[in-house]
Amino acid sequence: MKVEQIYTGCLAEAAYYIESEGEAAIIDPLRDTKPYIDRATKEGANIKYVFETHFHADFVSGHLDLSAKTGATIVFGPTAKPAYTAYTAQDGEDFQVGKIKIRAIHTPGHTMESTCFLLMDETGKETAIFTGDTLFIGDVGRPDLAQHVISDLTEEKLAGHLYESLRNKIIPLPNELIVYPGHGAGSACGKKMSKETTDTLGNQKLFNYALNLKLTKEQFIKETLTGLVPPPSYFPQNVLMNIKGYESLDEVMQRGSQALSPEAFEAAANETEALVLDVREAQTFAKGFIPNAINIGIEGQFASWVGTLIPDLKQPILLVTEAGKEEETITRLARVGYDNCIGYLQGGIQAWKDAGKEADTVTSISAEAFSNVLAADPTIAAFDVRKKSEYDSEHVIGVENLPLDFLNDNMAQINPDKTYFLHCAGGYRSMIAVSILKARGFENLIDVAGGFAAIKAVGKLPLTEYVCPSTML
Repeated sequence: MKVEQIYTGCLAEAAYYIESEGEAAIIDPLRDTKPYIDRATKEGANIKYVFETHFHADFVSGHLDLSAKTGATIVFGPTAKPAYTAYTAQDGEDFQVGKIKIRAIHTPGHTMESTCFLLMDETGKETAIFTGDTLFIGDVGRPDLAQHVISDLTEEKLAGHLYESLRNKIIPLPNELIVYPGHGAGSACGKKMSKETTDTLGNQKLFNYALNLKLTKEQFIKETLTGLVPPPSYFPQNVLMNIKGYESLDEVMQRGSQALSPEAFEAAANETEALVLDVREAQTFAKGFIPNAINIGIEGQFASWVGTLIPDLKQPILLVTEAGKEEETITRLARVGYDNCIGYLQGGIQAWKDAGKEADTVTSISAEAFSNVLAADPTIAAFDVRKKSEYDSEHVIGVENLPLDFLNDNMAQINPDKTYFLHCAGGYRSMIAVSILKARGFENLIDVAGGFAAIKAVGKLPLTEYVCPSTML
């Protein structure tokens, strides 16, 4: 028996490969199916099942393409009603994979169809449980997402279901079980997940607040719902894609992989009103970019920020990337449902400049220069674009919080006639914010390279008292 966690950092998502005696099962695959097919081919195995723990909100699953390419049966838990051919498991139903068995355990709460999958080895011993978004390491899946798709499923109702699922289905299982969750730290599907991506169930019973048997149902509901921030706007749209089906990734890749000359790129942008998405590193972007382009760097939490800041999944997108990053970028867009990439700039920004096309720049200064400016004149306007929880834990006194997550909703706070300095934690998010504001017509913007970490290291500016994040919900 082989069990492998296939972890994708930019989405903080874990898929799983399970194999026994030439048969394999995949749990919660991403949309790009090649890693799973290659893994099975390497082992000489046939993929028999694709198990889906629920209809995912934060990514488009690869179950349809994987099934089409391998003939594997798609399996959902009870109450799931996909608009395509799939098998709906009964609570407690076993599935044979080689000499091992995988048992469906219906655990409603994160969503109503949420199902965990219990792995039993060749001897019948329960060895691991794949919990999807029902149970994370140190946390549980947020129970407020399904209400954005089904209005009468309130977050209180779902949290109550989750309490019962954990108490009646998960906690009675053996302590030595290995817990394999669907996500780790950084995912928006929970609020305080551990950076660890596996643990024993026994350890989770000791340290995961949600498994504390002293909590009453009412206390559990309050604890689980306290501190949740609004989910990214693309979540409900991804849920519907996972329920209704979607276009093949091969077709999406073919459409997006059109290499366009500067002239053709400019014409396409004008004709389609496409968004120009520049995925290069922040400081590289600052030195020269196509006017009105948005910068979201491919090396950061790319997919989640695209989903947060580009509200329309059907928005036509034209790409500017470093050479060789085109295919990766199109794939990562498609993972969160952005299927309408219509091409990329051949030769990148240098080809654009060589063609005599106009380029824009961003003024970016060091943390020390910013510290000197603010120390000399505390009345200058500056924004910290980190999340509110980050800002609340520690920030530069006198600098306002304008979270990038909600930038589109808070443009009215910004005076186009004033000059603003912007920083985040390390420089990634502040450049995103600057690029969005510039595309909206704001010109007097200065980025602080290195962000809060660099400002703090310089040590010239007064900071609020640090509050340990572990004490905050």
